Amino acid sequence: MSTPSPADNPEPKPRRRLQRRYFIAIFAIIAVVAVVAYLLNHGLESTDDAFVEAHVLQVSPQIAGLVSKVYVDDNQEVKAGDLLVEIDPRDNQAIYDSAAANLASAEAKYAQAQAQLNISEAAQQQAKFEVENAQANADNTDKELKRSQELRTRGVISQQDLDNADTAQRTSKATLDGRNKRVIAADAEVTMSQAAVKSGQAQVELAKAMLETARLRLSYNKIYAPQDGRVTRKNVEPGNYVQTGSALMAVVPHDVWVVANYKETQLNHMRNGQPVDIKVDAYPSLHLTGRVESIQKGTGARFSLLPSENATGNYVKVVQRVPVKIVFDKLPTDTPILAPGMSVIPVVNTR
Repeated sequence: MSTPSPADNPEPKPRRRLQRRYFIAIFAIIAVVAVVAYLLNHGLESTDDAFVEAHVLQVSPQIAGLVSKVYVDDNQEVKAGDLLVEIDPRDNQAIYDSAAANLASAEAKYAQAQAQLNISEAAQQQAKFEVENAQANADNTDKELKRSQELRTRGVISQQDLDNADTAQRTSKATLDGRNKRVIAADAEVTMSQAAVKSGQAQVELAKAMLETARLRLSYNKIYAPQDGRVTRKNVEPGNYVQTGSALMAVVPHDVWVVANYKETQLNHMRNGQPVDIKVDAYPSLHLTGRVESIQKGTGARFSLLPSENATGNYVKVVQRVPVKIVFDKLPTDTPILAPGMSVIPVVNTR
């Protein structure tokens, strides 16, 4: 029995042509899909090294003291100006009351000095008026003495009349000297009163400053929310003794943004204002949009605590990352909580 040769069972040529067409069609589809994928993804820069960021406001006391009341709880929403914590105010209240009493005393002394100045000025005016009268009287007696001397020379009046005129002139002069001394004393009294008024005014200003300091210190016993937000990391309870600057809690405002650490090789076509699609890892079905607001002038490694010294040792080139700030477009009212530190994936359209 003979073995059949390949020529006896030839493969049909139409079948071979059909397989070749299948291969060409599959290759063409793959090529088209690759081109479409390239076109769709070209100019889209994404990174998984991105997080939600916000200004975390640390709440700390400005004075040390015993906490008497805490008005908020963990994760509570607060408004700017809401009372958060109260520190026992008795010590500062006593200081304030003492400063208020000191101010009242200083104002009373100042009023007394002002009244004394008014009296001294009135006495000064009276003394000057009396000096003017005494001066006029002395002038008259001088004239009368001269006239009497002339009349005595002519024998018109007696020696007794001349002696009387001389006595009157001496008396008026003595009176004028006494009045001048009173004016000098009154001037000195006014000067002393003016100095007392200035000193009293300075004491009043000092007492007001001390009272304001005491009032300000008393206000530190109540700690208020610096901004609208949510209380986090609450670390204070009634009865705790807190020190100045210790961390009591933090308030996280509702204004958040994204900091995306893109590779430096992704920044070639990235510009401010470009649109961004943002996906939040915690909410897979949530789709948010935003825009590039700014690109940090420097890599993250350059501003680290221990920046690398590339000029020393063996150098190994590593692709650096540059922080890019991305702000959200208007968030929907039903947007879940976006807390600082949440992971996101932003995709920047640089086309």
